[in-house]
Amino acid sequence: MTALVTGATGFLGSSVVRQLLADGVDVRVLARKGSDRRNIAGLKLEVAEGDLTDAASLARAVAGCQSVYHVAADYRLWVRDAAAMNAVNVAGTQALIRAAVAAGVNRIVYTSSVAALGIHKDGTPSDENTPSTLDDMVGVYKRSKYLAEAAVHALIKTENAPVVIVNPSTPIGPRDIKPTPTGRIVVEAAAGRMPAYVDTGLNVVHVDDCARGHILAHDKGIVGERYILGGDDHTLGEILAMIAKLADRTPPKIQLPIAAVLPIAYVAEFTARLLPNWEPFVTVDSVRMAKKKMYFSSRKAETYLGYTHRPAIEALQDAYRWFHDNTLKS
Repeated sequence: MTALVTGATGFLGSSVVRQLLADGVDVRVLARKGSDRRNIAGLKLEVAEGDLTDAASLARAVAGCQSVYHVAADYRLWVRDAAAMNAVNVAGTQALIRAAVAAGVNRIVYTSSVAALGIHKDGTPSDENTPSTLDDMVGVYKRSKYLAEAAVHALIKTENAPVVIVNPSTPIGPRDIKPTPTGRIVVEAAAGRMPAYVDTGLNVVHVDDCARGHILAHDKGIVGERYILGGDDHTLGEILAMIAKLADRTPPKIQLPIAAVLPIAYVAEFTARLLPNWEPFVTVDSVRMAKKKMYFSSRKAETYLGYTHRPAIEALQDAYRWFHDNTLKS
């Protein structure tokens, strides 16, 4: 069997690739010309150069494949051009699935996000059935993932696309080379550059457990169903304390109200618009999202897929070790 993996040069996608190879699957990856390929260096796989915005390249990439893992996404909490993000996350997803259907692919695993799900106001964990609307989506990224998942459901109904949907929570672990917004938290906290925090919460999952969940969804998932691939719920304060302990630092003690951080985010975004190569560490959308604890339940995936996850501290340990060896400075 040959499986095409998009996003293979990135954080989660590279873990999916490694696990497929370990399972004896022939892997082809879609990679942009000139992309950073350190995450797949030395792996026995085929590279199909292309782009989610180039339909012809997608047709070439899926030819002869029996499975597709569509992991690629533009994952940023702040962008200068919303249309560019939608071109990848929404239109690119539609184009890839249509190409896969035309090529006769047997199974497609689409990597959505818990960002597309509803959040309970009382902080209790959400699941696959927690309702949400486009108006509930804060920011360009969350809106793009909501619209993309809606487009996938439409293709399942109208074009019989054999898609199983997975919704990762907050993957953490090795090979976060960009890094992702969550990876930046680990880097900054480990370096002692996060002296304060807000009262919010995240669901932390080891990236390799999340990747294994993708393969379980491929093998056992039901077309048209969504499965949350998450881990442990923790407050941001707890997460920062764990990182501080790993880095042998004192954890931050100052908890700031949301109202105090929002003006800082506006200033950071204004500065970013003046400096083309600089991205704000704190964004208006991330502060608005922090008003709710983003807790999720993986019970459905555990029950029907046999999905399991390790404790959050192990994900943070592996992330810290990788960042320490690759990016952190003493």
